[in-house]
Amino acid sequence: MKTKNGLILFLTAFIWGTAFVAQSVGMDYLGPFSFNGIRSLVGGLALIPCIAVLDRMDRKSEGEKNKKTLIIGGICCGLCLFAASSLQQIGIQYTTVGKAGFITAFYIVLVPVLGIFLKKRIGWKVWVAVALSLAGLYFLCITEAFTIGKGDVYVFLCALLFSIHILVIDYFAPKTDGVKMSCIQFFVVGILSLPFIVAYESITLAAVAKSAVAILYAGVMSSGVGYTLQIIGQKNMNPAIASLILSLESSISVLAGWVILGQSLSVREGFGCAMMFAAIILAQIPDRAKNN
Repeated sequence: MKTKNGLILFLTAFIWGTAFVAQSVGMDYLGPFSFNGIRSLVGGLALIPCIAVLDRMDRKSEGEKNKKTLIIGGICCGLCLFAASSLQQIGIQYTTVGKAGFITAFYIVLVPVLGIFLKKRIGWKVWVAVALSLAGLYFLCITEAFTIGKGDVYVFLCALLFSIHILVIDYFAPKTDGVKMSCIQFFVVGILSLPFIVAYESITLAAVAKSAVAILYAGVMSSGVGYTLQIIGQKNMNPAIASLILSLESSISVLAGWVILGQSLSVREGFGCAMMFAAIILAQIPDRAKNN
């Protein structure tokens, strides 16, 4: 079961990593709130037929008993996701992609640290894996002198909120339907984005049309499929290990740039990718030893 969850989370990281290209193209024509809002609404709409099919296949639904938990969980996840993704998009405007990637990846340290306050037990192997993956992310992302600027602060706050998002999912996912909760969270993000779009951004149909492919990929695959797989994959999975697997998004985005866009992968970046994969393998050992 843990292996299956790990593979689902790896697929999530793969989708998010390859969606980096779509996100960059979309931001050429739309502001951060417009892009996040539209892609989230597309993601929520894409899940409605999936929910209908899954409900038909399910002999018995979870019933009205979990309806309140489902709505509360979806709203809480949506609030965290809206704040985190908005801060990330804003921060990227004021800092480099390399620094943004490294700072965002701090959630892999913040998740186990915050988990201590929630009485989550973290084994020493997970801590070693966290340190190893952070070192890998440094080699992968940092290519210039590290300084703290306005954008860096925004992205650090985004990392903190992504770690809270992971812990919120960890709390609600075992208690309710993950796909329905994911659908609710996207509509929450879309609705919360609307007043910010009106207040701070101008949006035109021409800009949306130019970003259509990027929005569809980011909305259906990255938002609809990706975040839903995250919720399903995190069920009964240690959130610290889940965050380590999801952090492979950084490695995959570099590899996607190399394969799809023809960007070269330096020895330094390749070394960082290798360290990240080593960290994931190390993080999985305690669970296998316990469960088998």
